[in-house]
Amino acid sequence: MANMGFEMMNRGSFNDFLSSIFNRSDWLRNRDHLQPGSARGITDLCRALLATGGEASAIAFAADVLEGYQALDMDARREFFELLADEFDLETDRLQTAVSAYAENATPPLLAELIKAAEPQRQELFRRLNTAPGGTAALVKMRADLLAFIKQDSNLKRVDADLRHLLTSWFNRGFLLLESIDWHSSADILEKVIAYESVHEIHSWDELRRRLQPDDRRCFAFFHPAMPDEPLIFVEIALTKGIPSSIQELLEPEREKLSAASADTAVFYSISNCQLGLTGISFGNFLIKQVAADLREALPNLSTFVTLSPVPGLMRWMKNQDDENSLEHALCAALENIAPQGDSLEPLNPALQYISAKFFLEKSRPDGKPIDPVARFHLGNGAQLYRINPSADLSENGMRQSAGIMVNYLYDLSAVEGRHEAYVRSGKVDAADKVRALLRRPASLPTNIS
Repeated sequence: MANMGFEMMNRGSFNDFLSSIFNRSDWLRNRDHLQPGSARGITDLCRALLATGGEASAIAFAADVLEGYQALDMDARREFFELLADEFDLETDRLQTAVSAYAENATPPLLAELIKAAEPQRQELFRRLNTAPGGTAALVKMRADLLAFIKQDSNLKRVDADLRHLLTSWFNRGFLLLESIDWHSSADILEKVIAYESVHEIHSWDELRRRLQPDDRRCFAFFHPAMPDEPLIFVEIALTKGIPSSIQELLEPEREKLSAASADTAVFYSISNCQLGLTGISFGNFLIKQVAADLREALPNLSTFVTLSPVPGLMRWMKNQDDENSLEHALCAALENIAPQGDSLEPLNPALQYISAKFFLEKSRPDGKPIDPVARFHLGNGAQLYRINPSADLSENGMRQSAGIMVNYLYDLSAVEGRHEAYVRSGKVDAADKVRALLRRPASLPTNIS
């Protein structure tokens, strides 16, 4: 009898599979009128995907949708998202009925109906699209398009809310894999490190070798099982003696190399998000804390964990000050007339540190949080604003965005949770005394600055 039951179950599953194939065959015979090369055709295919009950058929339909989307030009892709916003939204009548029914009789079946009614059709659509081979990566790329379209049409934020909600669940910390990247990693991964590096550009394979091969260098990345060949975010680390004050000393080709065992400091000097479609889904807080904990376990000699971070909005903020006679405007004018060399910047550095301290400690967004996004990230992770370094990044990009200023954020692993909670409660910047001391306006300034 048991064997007969097993045989009947298998026969039933096989029949379901055959049925799904026949359903798909019917679809293929009739899909020409849907014009799958158009936005409207793809949305019709989405409706068929939502209507199908067979698993194999659903996967096939999902693959068709994703393939069809990739074939659309950008105008048609935007139209597709507009159709998702308008035609796959909440069914408000159904929701109101479900709310009323549950308010009268709070039973589990009515709760289940209420939950289902409160969810836009788009969410179930995205879940089904995720079942296609390569579906997760395709949805991440799809969201990258969507984020660009939102700048032109804020109505599409409704679509993004659904997709971001699901991606946040699918890419939560429990699914992420921390892996070390070194000079022996696959060429495909190494090429992506070069391509995705967003803080300090890597210009050649030799430069990449200098960042990965020496014993005093490390690189770690988060990966997702559904995208095993695509790093989500990676961090580059220098092992040093003491806390460095410039990126030049870390990336100098002829620098003196250390053994990992002789270093006392781990410096997180570059953190790069790799997937535009995962913008707003934070991995960096988990990455830094886990890497710091793993490094401390592997190298007990490490006692200090800091960043060497850019200040990407400093110059823009200085230029946008209303008072054209301000010190900020005077500094901007002075910077335009000098070459970006450490010795030429030296007379301006006290004023630049003073302005930078004001930028971090006295200026804020309407919500009370710091203006600088990098500051919000690290302070939100429980770090301390430890030191403001002048002439720290003399590259063209470093001068353009921050007049050469870089910042050390200190990660005291015994204090990060307390600092994180304090920042969340008050938004107050936790800064070292040496940083707060910079708020005293320098007694003497260059003659061409008032």
